[in-house]
Amino acid sequence: MDESLVKIRHERSLKDFPGLKLDDDEYVEFAFTRAKICLFMIIGGTAAGLIFILLAFLLVLMSQVMIDEMGRHFLFIILFALLAAACIICIVSLRIYRGNKLFITNKHVTQFVMNSLVSTSVNIIDLGSVEDASFRQESLLQKLFHYGTFRLSTVGDETTYTFKYSDISPAELRAVTKLISSAKAKLKKVANKD
Repeated sequence: MDESLVKIRHERSLKDFPGLKLDDDEYVEFAFTRAKICLFMIIGGTAAGLIFILLAFLLVLMSQVMIDEMGRHFLFIILFALLAAACIICIVSLRIYRGNKLFITNKHVTQFVMNSLVSTSVNIIDLGSVEDASFRQESLLQKLFHYGTFRLSTVGDETTYTFKYSDISPAELRAVTKLISSAKAKLKKVANKD
């Protein structure tokens, strides 16, 4: 690729992905996040929980049970605590959802994994050491909403890196595989020169 084009793509990648550390001649080919269905599951689950809490509260208030002033205040405190907990759980879940990313550059694969607010990891893999890329769907729900697990297997230590809840298309998978093959060919060419 022309050096000026590489420089332009590098600058664009630095602008679009400021938290990503890139080499001077490195640029982002693919940027993957978790599937949108996960976002709908988080928001839908929170909405269902809030509706359930409000309905339960209304049923208690509408029932024939006589509740004195102190009991009513106690119910309001419980309702407020449950609503606050549901909102906090939603915010934390959305933060974790947004914290999981996978970047494939012309040189590396960088994966940001966030399992909780305190459990995070960053995996950086040389693109030439990736042996295989695959996409697996294991349930009817995954088939219906086209999401699954994207896997990258490496040479040598037999490590498999997974990116769960991904919605990578077959065309993107083919392009990633082609990029991996290209990186391996470059490494082989360099090794043969030495």
